[in-house]
Amino acid sequence: MSEAIERLVADVVVVGTGVAGMTAALGAAPLAVHLVTKTDLESGSSLWAQGGVAVALGHEDSPELHAADTVAAGAGLVDPEVADIVTRDGVLAIRRLIEIGAEFDRGVRGELAFGREAAHSRRRILHAGGDATGAELVRTLALRVRAAAGLTIFDRSFAEQLVVEQGRIAGVLVRHPDGRRRLHVAPRVVLATGGLGQLYRYTTNPREATGDGLLLAAAAGARLVDVEFVQFHPTALAVARDPLPLLTEALRGEGSVLVDEGGERFVAAEHPDGELAPRDVVARSIWRHLADGHRAFLDTRQAIGERFPERFPQVFAACREAGIDPRREPLPVVPAAHFMMGGVAVDDSGGASLPGLWACGEVSSTGAHGANRLASNSLLEALVFGARVAAELRSTPAPAVSADASLPLPPAADDWRGGGELHREVRDLAWASLGLVRDAYGLSGALARLATLWRELPAGASETRSLVAAALLVGAAARHREESRGAHFRSDFPAPREAWRFRQFLTASVDADGVVPHFETPAAPLADGAPPPAASPEVPR
Repeated sequence: MSEAIERLVADVVVVGTGVAGMTAALGAAPLAVHLVTKTDLESGSSLWAQGGVAVALGHEDSPELHAADTVAAGAGLVDPEVADIVTRDGVLAIRRLIEIGAEFDRGVRGELAFGREAAHSRRRILHAGGDATGAELVRTLALRVRAAAGLTIFDRSFAEQLVVEQGRIAGVLVRHPDGRRRLHVAPRVVLATGGLGQLYRYTTNPREATGDGLLLAAAAGARLVDVEFVQFHPTALAVARDPLPLLTEALRGEGSVLVDEGGERFVAAEHPDGELAPRDVVARSIWRHLADGHRAFLDTRQAIGERFPERFPQVFAACREAGIDPRREPLPVVPAAHFMMGGVAVDDSGGASLPGLWACGEVSSTGAHGANRLASNSLLEALVFGARVAAELRSTPAPAVSADASLPLPPAADDWRGGGELHREVRDLAWASLGLVRDAYGLSGALARLATLWRELPAGASETRSLVAAALLVGAAARHREESRGAHFRSDFPAPREAWRFRQFLTASVDADGVVPHFETPAAPLADGAPPPAASPEVPR
């Protein structure tokens, strides 16, 4: 007996309610917008962003300088034109936020207060409430979203499948809180579902960051790019919590240092910028130190000391909850999964390869972050590309779609929420083999096990299914890229190779038997004349 599916009609469906999703939904007015989130409106990774938002509004700064820093941090893979867009349009985006009520920290004369973070050549990091920048942006946008005409919020609702009709988007199949599945019929869908940080045992990402958008796009046939590049934040508080509390990079920007159990600084001996070296360098330095049997600590006592509760209230509260006083003792740290540089491949308007599909925020890959995201650029990119997607939605005519409710539907899951032994196994496997340091042996073994797990998954869309798919895609892309670059480090290919200095695009075949990536061979000859790597599927079925 077939399942009865109710149809809900909209002009646009936005899946995800972080900074990018809410910006896109607000900007799409006066179109009829359905805003779908599997949590509450005020949730997601954006809410957790401590470090701040980078913007070239200081007297000695410029978008050109900010773009140059962005390109330099990205290990050769940043698209310079996109870096220009983000840093230039970002100035306007922050000014608009301030106009609608966002409250950033200011100096004694009322001027905006700028902080410094790794790989930035200027003090350009804006904060709100010390270390609650993401929460302030979410608060500001959510107030507008709740009051917006023509915008309907569907919370606690899980997007199970993109509906494709005659080669273009026709809607989204969504499971609602009452357990019923409904078809949101729309010719335009925006994915703003965030990243995949929960793929790893140690992460700073919230519970809901399970890579759902990556699987939605891949299963619908959209191109993905650079999914091997996952950034690990160097300093998560090493305590018994999941996710781990983030120790914002602004702590190191203020002069805090990394030391071992003997009080000796160890990162400074490996890189001239010490604690302010690029994130991948600092994270791997800590990882190696821990692997060698040492401990790692962030010592904030001299740099911040008694100012800690006022300057970093969220971090201070997390430390005190763990029984640690950062004014009196150093903080134990471990690297943790933090941000996905790759994702759904989009153009400079956020458009994906599948007609009718857009993506913005962490689920997308614009080319702004390259192989190693510059600190505090993610919120800025979310604001800029959320607005660019909205502008495109307003200006692009949409064809009529039917999204026949009698079309074949995937089986319904008993429960879409992840958890259980299989969920934990995937996270442990990813941490061990798809993490900060990778090699062909570990990647191949992980991919073989993940292929088996995929076939053993219970029927129906779920967060665990999303995690397994994300792991298969990340692992395959990491095995295919035989070099080390930015956040992707192969111990068996420990140096960057000019022949691999390109963005790695792929599509995937997704069915009950597996998730099989198909890599695109670069079209242009490579700089050193070496032959490009062959395009091939990478995951055993």
